[in-house]
Amino acid sequence: MHRTSFPSIGLLAAITATTLLLAGCGLAETAVSGTAGAAAEAQQAQQARQIEQHVRDQVQAAEAAAAAQRDKAEQDAQ
Repeated sequence: MHRTSFPSIGLLAAITATTLLLAGCGLAETAVSGTAGAAAEAQQAQQARQIEQHVRDQVQAAEAAAAAQRDKAEQDAQ
């Protein structure tokens, strides 16, 4: 039997399988963290919309209070 300096096919297959397995784990982890990041961004966007609506409501309330104060001042001036 003649031995060569090349590794056996079984060893190459084991190395390839291990490499693919580890690479697959990294891809799965990246996909999971990407999904978690997207969910966090969606939650932040929802919170931003809620804050924006709250500010709009406060501005409208302030405008209404200012209008009522002006009306009262005009009535008192007459």
